[in-house]
Amino acid sequence: MTMLPTNRRTFLTGALAAGASLAAAPRAFAQVRFGNPRDEKLAAIARQELERAGQAIWRRDIVGIADFGLRSSSPRFHLVNMEAGTVESFLVTHGTGSDPEHDGWLKTYSNVSGSEMTSRGAYVTWEWYHGKFGLSMRLGGLDPTNDLAYPRAIVMHPAEYATEDHVARWGKLGRSNGCLALGPEQFRHCVRNLAGGRLIFADSFGLESDGSSVMPPVAQTDYVLPPQPMRPAYDGGRTAGERGVTFQLD
Repeated sequence: MTMLPTNRRTFLTGALAAGASLAAAPRAFAQVRFGNPRDEKLAAIARQELERAGQAIWRRDIVGIADFGLRSSSPRFHLVNMEAGTVESFLVTHGTGSDPEHDGWLKTYSNVSGSEMTSRGAYVTWEWYHGKFGLSMRLGGLDPTNDLAYPRAIVMHPAEYATEDHVARWGKLGRSNGCLALGPEQFRHCVRNLAGGRLIFADSFGLESDGSSVMPPVAQTDYVLPPQPMRPAYDGGRTAGERGVTFQLD
């Protein structure tokens, strides 16, 4: 296991380091004014990530931003309407593995199968389907930090443990297996606005409603698997001098 510390980044540089694998097709955006400093910052993140993702994103009018620098009791999933200049905010869960103490704060991101952790990075929304939680939406990971989203079954789905009533009772949301879970009504609204090739971006920004950026009270790290050791390939018993030495990954 390797734990990599998460460097605190400004909202404009947070996604660039992970983005070398994405095509960054240039695109001009109309500079629609948003209503307050926080929403302007969210719009700046959305513009940056749309440009970074390039042609991987088919529809560019609305962007979803999940801000896991805030506690789960805070509305931290934002629908940023790039054409209307509006932002709607909703509750969203993080993964069980990202918060083993279940105190409402994400501590660890991961792209590792079986980790039950939330993955940071850019996602493209795919098709709807009916699964364990009813109508759900598949996601495709576009970064090295989340490119296993599909085989890990990381999706967006509704859940009763992601509602305001749950927060009122327990002071925090429940946890998913790494999926983005929203309350049923909020999910229906978000899936209508985000389905069909739009962008969702997940990271830690800690943007408060007044536009200030706060540090979470816990360290946030990335959990990755260490490189697999290399070993000599089996070659039927010949000596190294007879065959040369080759290596293969496990």
